[in-house]
Amino acid sequence: MNGNALWFVIFPYAAVVLCVGVSVLRAVQRPSTLTSRTSQLLEHRKLLWGSVPFHWGLLLVLGFHLLALLVPRGVEVWNAVPLRLFLLEATGLALALWALGGLAILLWRRSFDPRIRVVTTPMDQVVLWFLTVSIVTGILTAVLYRYGSFWFPSVFTPYLWSLLTLRPRPELVADLPWVVKLHVLAFFALLAVFPFSRLVHLLPVPLGYLTRPWQVVLWTRRPGEAAGPRR
Repeated sequence: MNGNALWFVIFPYAAVVLCVGVSVLRAVQRPSTLTSRTSQLLEHRKLLWGSVPFHWGLLLVLGFHLLALLVPRGVEVWNAVPLRLFLLEATGLALALWALGGLAILLWRRSFDPRIRVVTTPMDQVVLWFLTVSIVTGILTAVLYRYGSFWFPSVFTPYLWSLLTLRPRPELVADLPWVVKLHVLAFFALLAVFPFSRLVHLLPVPLGYLTRPWQVVLWTRRPGEAAGPRR
């Protein structure tokens, strides 16, 4: 077994098995731990400025990656017009920089705010640094090896589908630059630590809120109590 097969076949499969297996075990045996354990009550201003750009920037960038995986031909058709290619690349880079700015605030908050450091675990720091490596290497890839949305569908999409169909083809990524490889490995490393971290709060997404009926909230006060805001 060569190093390429180890890092781009064995490691991805091990990360996925670990992510799914431990997440299910945690959801069944310790469902109350599927939470982000928010520290908003201790400090919320830096959390607001860091969390919003980080979450939205990262989710939108991941959405672009998912489009390239699911509809690679559609991405290629979109990129056939140079102006649309430049627009897609610029948007992706701007979102990644936005997410990195938010992540920097969150990392500084976890590392240097005395009240937040008390409730910060080593795994919190590990996740933040893995995310930093993932985003930074993604930005470097976009800057140094431009037009990733052009070559991603023809290089990474076949590789990822080979993993999903259990017919891995690590040779597809063997000759890629080390920055690009590190970007891929950081993603699978995040999958591996996912079930051991606060990231598991992504699992119980309250999608029921989108379809449930409106709740009627009645304001009550004791007889004879004057109208007005209650303390």
